Amino acid sequence: MQIDIFLFIVFSCFALFASLMVISLSNAVHSVLFLILVFCNIASLLLLLGAEFLSFMLLIVYVGAIAVLFLFVVMMLNVKNTSIKANFFSIFPVGTTIFFILFNQLFSVFNKLNITNLKQDKIIWISWISESNNITNIQVIGNVLYTKYCLLFIISGLILLVAMIGAIVLTMHQRTDVRKQKIELQLNRNPKGSLKFLDLRN
Repeated sequence: MQIDIFLFIVFSCFALFASLMVISLSNAVHSVLFLILVFCNIASLLLLLGAEFLSFMLLIVYVGAIAVLFLFVVMMLNVKNTSIKANFFSIFPVGTTIFFILFNQLFSVFNKLNITNLKQDKIIWISWISESNNITNIQVIGNVLYTKYCLLFIISGLILLVAMIGAIVLTMHQRTDVRKQKIELQLNRNPKGSLKFLDLRN
C-alpha cells in the first residue's frame, strides 16, 4: 500500500470518528474540540488531494477563527452540559430523512462516474510527493492575486480595516461620570512639592 492511500484512509477514519463525537457528546467544550479535529483532518485530506490552498484556508478561517470563537464563547458562557434532553424517536425521522438525501446525492455522483466500467490501464496514479517541485496552486493564486487583481485586493483590505475600526469605535463606551487618570498632568508635576516633612511632638 502506498503512503498516500494509507494517509487518506487514516485521515478519513479520524474525520468520521471526530464528526460522530461532535454530535454525540453532551459537553459543548468537548464537541468544539472534536470539531476542530474534524477541520484538521479535512484539511489534511485536501492537502493529499492537491488542493493545498483550500486546505490552508480551511485551517486559517475555520480552525483559526470560527472554531476558536465557538470555543471561547462556550467557555465564557460556562456551558458544560446540555440541559435539553431530546427524545430519540423525535430526532430519528429527521435524521433518517437527511441521511437518505445525502446518500442519494452520493449515489448519483458515483453512478455518473460509472466507476465499475473504468479500466485499470487507463487510470494513471500520480503521487503528490513526486509533484513537489512543480508550481503549486498557492503560487499560481498568489501571482494572479498580487498582479492582475492587486487593486481589488488592496480595496478589500481597506474595507476590512474600516470595518474593524468601526467595530472598535462602536463598542467603546465613553463614561463621563468616572474619574480618569491624566498622565500629562502627572508628568508635568513639580517634584519639590511631592514630599512634605512634618515634625511630630510626643
